[in-house]
Amino acid sequence: MSLLRKINRVLLGLLVLLVCLLLHSSLLRPSTRPRISDHWKNLGSAAQAPAVTDHVIPVIICASEERLGATMATINSIRSNTDASVFFYIVTLRDAVKLTRRYIEKTMLKGIKYKILEFNPMVLRGKVKPHSSRPDLLHPLNFVRFYLPLLDINHKRVIYLDDDVIVQGDIRELFSVKLKPKHAAAFASDCDLPSTHEMVRSIGMQTTYMGFLDYRKQEVKDLGINPSDCSFNPGVFVADIKEWKKQKITKQLEKWMEENVKVNIYSSAMAGGVATPPMLIVFHDKYTTLDPMWHVRHLGWSANVRYSASFLQEARLLHWNGPFKPWNYPAVHLDRWEKWFVPDPSKRFSLMRPESKS
Repeated sequence: MSLLRKINRVLLGLLVLLVCLLLHSSLLRPSTRPRISDHWKNLGSAAQAPAVTDHVIPVIICASEERLGATMATINSIRSNTDASVFFYIVTLRDAVKLTRRYIEKTMLKGIKYKILEFNPMVLRGKVKPHSSRPDLLHPLNFVRFYLPLLDINHKRVIYLDDDVIVQGDIRELFSVKLKPKHAAAFASDCDLPSTHEMVRSIGMQTTYMGFLDYRKQEVKDLGINPSDCSFNPGVFVADIKEWKKQKITKQLEKWMEENVKVNIYSSAMAGGVATPPMLIVFHDKYTTLDPMWHVRHLGWSANVRYSASFLQEARLLHWNGPFKPWNYPAVHLDRWEKWFVPDPSKRFSLMRPESKS
């Protein structure tokens, strides 16, 4: 019995020592408080991510499970119209990681260079209201563009594209745009392309800040932004990552997201949903303008209004922003999009057409 007590004392002593060691280790360990960058996860790739000195064009694009075919069409159009070295950073949610990789590896896209990054939507907690007239505009991936410097990339400059675009020109031309000093990004102004003005008027689209911000709110008035100033669409842009970090663009965008949750300075029922207004505020008079032919948009705002064939032929990039997407029906200029469509090997993504029974 005395031997058993001695063994128990020894075991107890060892347990106390172990607890002390664990506590000591915890006190000396650097802080593990969650950081915003912890919301990104590198999920590997089909190629080694290029070094910052490599002559590559980094393109960031999101891939939601329900719109994977759209993302793949965009990628296919880019790689088919250039001989430049393009590296795709494909951002998705956890549920779509395997599907995204399979879509690439089992189709004609298997030769592209890419990396899949997982976005944790918890980063948006307290920054987005849970209601909208168009729920698709509240998808977490719609806000990835706010967090570019926090991606697992190593580039001075990147291109960001929405998944409902088709690139008809050589992507290196877009990448080569010269940004003005102290400008963190280049966008296409909504007032720059006269050929689109008739389209805009016919479908009631907004091209000024009045269409995106609620000028009845004092917080908006205090910005000092003329409501008739031209807006821009943030679905296509070139970003200078160093300048973005220097100006703390991400923090500024988050500030206005949180402000909207408090006082509703913009509405998801307005023209640009909830992702465009913060960009308009932060980049007002602080962006370089892109050649408007590198962002011909509004193709998705009407199921009937069309651009001329000659104008579309000259366009370098087409954007079906709006509710009428080219993989659904009805929509316009379907042939321009279908040309680059890559069938889904899993059969989850399919085109909606008049003859379809689905």
